[in-house]
Amino acid sequence: MASEEDTEQSYVPQKKKSESEDDKRRKKIVPGSLMKALMRPGGGESNPSDGDQIIYHCTVRTLDGVVVESTRSEHGGKGIPIRNVLGKSKMILGLLEGIPTMLKGEVAMFKMMPQMHYGEEDCPVPAPSSFPKEDDLHFEIELIDFSKAKVVSDDLGVLKKVIDEGQGWESPREPYEVKAWISAKTGDGKLIMSHTEGEPYFFTFGKCEVPKGLEMGIGTMTRKEKAVVYVTNQYLTPSPLLPMIEGYEEVHFEVELVHFIQVRDMLGDGRLIKRRLHDGKGDFPMDCPLHDSLLRVHYKGMLLNEEKTVFYDTRVDNQGEPLEFSSGEGMVPEGFEMCVRLMLPGEIALVTCPPDYAYDKFSRPPSVPEGAHVQWEIELLGFEMPKDWTGLNFQEIMDEAEKIRVTGNRLFKAGKFELAKAKYEKVLREFNHVNPQTDEEGKVFLDTRNSLHLNVAACFLKMGECRKSIDACNKVLDATPVHAKALYRRGMAYMAAGDFEEARSDFQMMIKVDKSSEPDATAALAKLKKQEQEVERKARKQFKGLFDKKPGEIAEVQVEDRAGGEITGENQKNDLSAPLLERDDSQHCNEADGGQYGMGWFYSLWPPGRRTFSALGLDRCTIL
Repeated sequence: MASEEDTEQSYVPQKKKSESEDDKRRKKIVPGSLMKALMRPGGGESNPSDGDQIIYHCTVRTLDGVVVESTRSEHGGKGIPIRNVLGKSKMILGLLEGIPTMLKGEVAMFKMMPQMHYGEEDCPVPAPSSFPKEDDLHFEIELIDFSKAKVVSDDLGVLKKVIDEGQGWESPREPYEVKAWISAKTGDGKLIMSHTEGEPYFFTFGKCEVPKGLEMGIGTMTRKEKAVVYVTNQYLTPSPLLPMIEGYEEVHFEVELVHFIQVRDMLGDGRLIKRRLHDGKGDFPMDCPLHDSLLRVHYKGMLLNEEKTVFYDTRVDNQGEPLEFSSGEGMVPEGFEMCVRLMLPGEIALVTCPPDYAYDKFSRPPSVPEGAHVQWEIELLGFEMPKDWTGLNFQEIMDEAEKIRVTGNRLFKAGKFELAKAKYEKVLREFNHVNPQTDEEGKVFLDTRNSLHLNVAACFLKMGECRKSIDACNKVLDATPVHAKALYRRGMAYMAAGDFEEARSDFQMMIKVDKSSEPDATAALAKLKKQEQEVERKARKQFKGLFDKKPGEIAEVQVEDRAGGEITGENQKNDLSAPLLERDDSQHCNEADGGQYGMGWFYSLWPPGRRTFSALGLDRCTIL
């Protein structure tokens, strides 16, 4: 039995609900200002509440029976009932308080003093012209219907009432292909369009093939759902479904969403399109192979020519066996893998792919010409998720990490630096949940983590992102300040970025902390000196006679490409951070980082020099 103390500790005070504007208005009501007389009883037991859409006719009369205004055609109105959403729509205070007391089908007469209708101070609803807002009035209300409503547009111009719930949770969006039964009525119930026989109406989402408001409503529906979408005139746009829209204040669309085909613009520019032909099993995207997995697919590759020439079919050219590959390792074209990651098991999809995501950057089949656009019809048979590290002992975890590291090294050697980086970073994320239990395990763990950070740094340097490479090296040096290889790699990144003093400091520190690294450090310093001399030579040539010219006479000068050098070999052969850099990445780093590194004392003394040098094509120079 819980103690009294436990009970007190478990009590959490509830936050006081903030008072709404309608609640504040209700405080103005005084006894006798709003009276109700039942004229015809309604049915059911429930009353409308906040969030419900209410549909009602309203006739306003003076106390001696003269009609002031009405929605009913027999009293001069348009015959179209009013639609409001309780708690959302702006309503006069008397109806805001009175309608929630009514039942469906009920007719009631409300006698209101001026402060309960348009005579209310700061009334949110403007009074009609020549309306007697200073008089007591009778409001005859017939509550036709009320139901929960989905507010599709904030201005209440598009609302949805669900008739039958649908299946799943996915809703159509641009550029999905949709099939639906659709009929349309005016606000007074007149049928103006019906597409409920033959074949369902087909349209492409986002192509203006149905009125804007209807498309917004359908965009909230799921498969097999039936609903009524209420659309006011500002959301009634011309379309092939309803070409004539003039004269309609609002239209009620009855919709049954029969089916939709998932179509995805993978790049956002219309070049790489995935179109689902057959639904798979499971929920999208939770049951898709989003993470690196072992996948099994059948596919047929076709050229986008008139004949749709088939250049490969696993069922024919692979003895009926499916293609099996690991995602995240560059084993298939990039566009192919991007789309398969968004498929469900059993799904069949048709992928249209541009050449730069197909075979221009991948081993091209003999029958696929250079620059060819292709289509793949892909069936995802199944996939296996990577091994879960939960429950593994330390050695098993390190073995799994080694497998992924080896894969990353293979990708690095193949020049696939982004994929290699992703492999190293995957292990580093998993390492956040690893806790070594002994000093020996701690040392192995630290060495492995440092090596992975240096691998990431090498990838960034190859990708021309020097600052990120430096940051990765700093993570190692924060943990191990005398790590010679981290100093070397950071020095190379500094040199590639043009920060020569920082690079020199790192190379000199290498020799101090590890005598065995002296050959590599000496070679790096020699390369650094050569690169500095080259920059100075170009600066002399670039600015020769510059300061002898008058303003406006600076001629455009071409800058030669920077010459690259190489440092080969390091004395640490079996380090996890191998492979070493193979070429000079300085030009790539300067391009990728946009010259964001320190520009030296000269720019601080002469700020316009930065703009001048940039205009002349020099990102960094040394002034002699």
